[in-house]
Amino acid sequence: MSNQERDPRAVVTTVDRDDNFRMLEPRDVPLGGPRAMDVRRTLPQRGKSLIGAWCFVDHYGPDDVAETGGMVLPPHPHTGLQTVSWLFEGEIEHRDSTGAHALVRPGELNLMTAGRGIQHTEVSTNVGRILHGVQLWTALPDAHRHMDPQFEHYAAPVLEFPEGNVNVFIGSLAGGSSPVEVFSPMVGAQVDLHAGATMALPVAASFEHGVLVDAGEVSVNGKAVPRSHLAYFPPGDDSLLFEAQTDARLILIGGEPLDEQIVMWWNFIGRTHDEIVEYRTRWQTEVVSGATNAGHFGVVPGWIGPPLPAPTMPTVRLKPRA
Repeated sequence: MSNQERDPRAVVTTVDRDDNFRMLEPRDVPLGGPRAMDVRRTLPQRGKSLIGAWCFVDHYGPDDVAETGGMVLPPHPHTGLQTVSWLFEGEIEHRDSTGAHALVRPGELNLMTAGRGIQHTEVSTNVGRILHGVQLWTALPDAHRHMDPQFEHYAAPVLEFPEGNVNVFIGSLAGGSSPVEVFSPMVGAQVDLHAGATMALPVAASFEHGVLVDAGEVSVNGKAVPRSHLAYFPPGDDSLLFEAQTDARLILIGGEPLDEQIVMWWNFIGRTHDEIVEYRTRWQTEVVSGATNAGHFGVVPGWIGPPLPAPTMPTVRLKPRA
């Protein structure tokens, strides 16, 4: 998914440690177009830009695509990150410059590794009227951020428990493990709880965690988490206690704190202001201007139409902050 804000917020962070629980409130961001589909963004935001290597959380829907036009994202670039696409309802068609062409369906993961640079498209299909899901990004560690781009698709099996179900799409949790390749210790899963259930879910104590509530009334470690909010839990706990007052659906993310400075602007992750400027310049000159058919970001086979132009860079240099 592209960050289509006209004036995207720059995120520049040194080691982003936090030893306190906090509730991250969503902000509405239109996804573009005359009938823009709104997404609710909880990460990054002021004061909290990373949970492990997870650096971006967008939550959207239930969205009636007949009313909004759904998701239509033309070719746009990414660097230095992995995109994690996960749906609750609907279907999205994905194409990228590795040649990958795949559908995103509920319970199935699309994992795109941008590495040194990639471009891709995402378009909702006519399967069902409702589009509903999350788009997540993870920052690649410095040792891997210049790797060649790649793509993986994985159908996560449902792990059934008396209290509810767990789908592990990244890492390992609750006896389940995902085979997709990630580049720092992390976890990502959907957790569905039955009304009245209490589930103590073992987690890695070295991880910090975030819990996004998609539906239902639920508390985590005694904290009530409203819908579309992201609850942050620092490292130290070896389990998370979920108590559901109604049927509930959650997204759990977590990972070891990323001990690296990152600079994130628009769809790019780098390490310095100058790197971001270089990525934007390459995108504009090689792709948007049509100067070449295959440059740093490659081409998306099968797409007819213009790419997404990059916003204007900020007027000040992006500098690390404490």
